[in-house]
Amino acid sequence: MTVIVRDLRPDVRGDPEGFSHTRRLALPFMLSTPESVVHTLTHAHPDAHFQQLVAEEDGEIIGTAQVSVAHSSPEPGQGSANVYVRPDRRHRGAGSLLLRTAEERLSALGVRKLFAWVLDEPDNRAFAERKGFKASRSAYFLRLDLAAGTLPPRQDPPPGVELRTAADYADDPRPVFELDAMTSADEPGDIAVEFTDYGAWLEETWEHPLLDRDLTTVAVVDGRPAAFSVAHTDGTRYGTAMTGTARAFRGRGLAKLAKNDSLHRARAAGYTEAFTGNDTGNEPMIAINKWFGYEICAKEVHYVRELG
Repeated sequence: MTVIVRDLRPDVRGDPEGFSHTRRLALPFMLSTPESVVHTLTHAHPDAHFQQLVAEEDGEIIGTAQVSVAHSSPEPGQGSANVYVRPDRRHRGAGSLLLRTAEERLSALGVRKLFAWVLDEPDNRAFAERKGFKASRSAYFLRLDLAAGTLPPRQDPPPGVELRTAADYADDPRPVFELDAMTSADEPGDIAVEFTDYGAWLEETWEHPLLDRDLTTVAVVDGRPAAFSVAHTDGTRYGTAMTGTARAFRGRGLAKLAKNDSLHRARAAGYTEAFTGNDTGNEPMIAINKWFGYEICAKEVHYVRELG
């Protein structure tokens, strides 16, 4: 049995399905569908040089890698390669082959600092450290049982605050883009992010097939989006892609208000399971999510390695 690594073929039946299935087996806390796999590949910004690799054994996809240059960071020469192998197909060399291919391609693109998310499990961390990676920050995956859990009661917005949905901005999503750009810039992380390309954001984020505009809640103050909770859904599961508040409106509980509204509407729509993620150092947001009833279900560690 020989393992080979190749590029994902988005127009070949079975490739997007195999990629998504493998990701869900290896990382069940993140939403993935064949449609989202194809969209991410075909709508990525050209400067990201985004690639999706698959490890294949006897015609079966057993591992995946998402490879990109951090083009939206003000610091050049950074990139990422997130490698995941099916739990029942490990120790066949797929992870090593995927990582080596990713490193070669990124090195050719001028990447000198490579980041990779690794599940906080002994085998996974040992693999990363054997490859020369060093641990950096970490993040939690959290799960909420929407069916059996008890959400905090819905709250009426305070005076001057209105709750809308992302669908209300279908004709002009730029105010949502501006809020996303501001809050993303303040997210804790190893790679700084600057959103400046509205057209790219429309293609990559606003048109993403997982984005559920009807369940995404926006808290509006004096006509201006001040906070939001972005919902992703895959038909059966709900995930929070982003929750944040514009700097001028922080400390007023608007993010909590928006997320609570979105979760209540997700449960009413029939979703029974919700996921979210937090940097382990983001104690205020972790406390908010525990208030909702989320429980930590896994942890990832961000590893970094100098190339060349």
